[in-house]
Amino acid sequence: MPAAPLTADSIARAPKVLLHDHLDGGLRPETVLELAEEAGYRELPADEPAALGRWFRESADSGSLVRYLETFAHTVGVMQRPEAVQRVARECALDLAADGVVYAEVRMAPELLTAGGMSLDEVVEAMLDGYAQGSREAAAAGQPIVVGTLLCAMRQADRWVEVAEQVVRHRDAGVVGFDLAGPEDGFPPDRVPAAIELLDRAEAHRTIHAGEAAGIASIRAALDGAGAERLGHGVRIADEVPVDGPLGELAERVRDEQVVLEVAPSSNVQTGAYPSLADHPVDRLHRAGFAVTLNTDNRLMSGVSVTSEVTDVARTFGWTWDDVQTVTERALRAGFADDAVRARIATDVVRPAYDALRAGR
Repeated sequence: MPAAPLTADSIARAPKVLLHDHLDGGLRPETVLELAEEAGYRELPADEPAALGRWFRESADSGSLVRYLETFAHTVGVMQRPEAVQRVARECALDLAADGVVYAEVRMAPELLTAGGMSLDEVVEAMLDGYAQGSREAAAAGQPIVVGTLLCAMRQADRWVEVAEQVVRHRDAGVVGFDLAGPEDGFPPDRVPAAIELLDRAEAHRTIHAGEAAGIASIRAALDGAGAERLGHGVRIADEVPVDGPLGELAERVRDEQVVLEVAPSSNVQTGAYPSLADHPVDRLHRAGFAVTLNTDNRLMSGVSVTSEVTDVARTFGWTWDDVQTVTERALRAGFADDAVRARIATDVVRPAYDALRAGR
């Protein structure tokens, strides 16, 4: 039989892996409204789920990174209680599992959720409880998912060491690594050496936002200054990948060392990094041998799912099932959870499913 067509329906059925997704960027609009009501939060720009969802997407589509980031004031604003964090994390696991995601790493800056009086410990424990509950419910519904937690420190703040301590403290409970988020310009990833040293001593995993709003220098700093194993976004490495001609020095290193790029094409277009998906370098980097993965970044603000992101890239650039499976398995190999867990998912879930899709089943 011929292979299943590469459509949104078939991609929805395919097992997918997600490495770059922000918890505070993936709330359900109805949940935002209900949590706001419970917390007495009166700043929302709409009072009906569809209208609120449109407001988030239109703000994200503005082409302005500043306006894009302003949307998070509302999601963070309604997540200042343990039960709210737990609910959002539970729903995140359920929503991703329903979209066919079998392994996900979801990130959050716990320091952003302490304005209501929670400690960092309480924030992290609420997230872990929510992911665990959602994962149990997803498995019971026949949609098993493994969710790992990434903890972000904000570059412009000074709580890096505290966040790194949380990564180490909760590493056996579901926290799989450390991230740096926030403005790249002016806040280098080695600005707080004590945090990097703590992570080094603990041999803790880390992925660093770099090469999104800032260029090649931010990527070099993430690798050499913070010991990044993966690059959050990292697409500005394309500045050293000409259509014709040799790679730049850093691009050659990133390709040869197979540093994983957590690429989120829709997000990059919405924040103005590229004018359209057709102009995005995701395919050029993939064809040139870079370790590209596909990610959502912020599902609420971008109005995307993993399925829609893969579908749009495949349709725009003529990808095949081989491309989709390559990107999926690459992301799974790059995950920070236990090797045995990821190997089981690859052997028992991912490869049989893609074999079936190729066989037209």
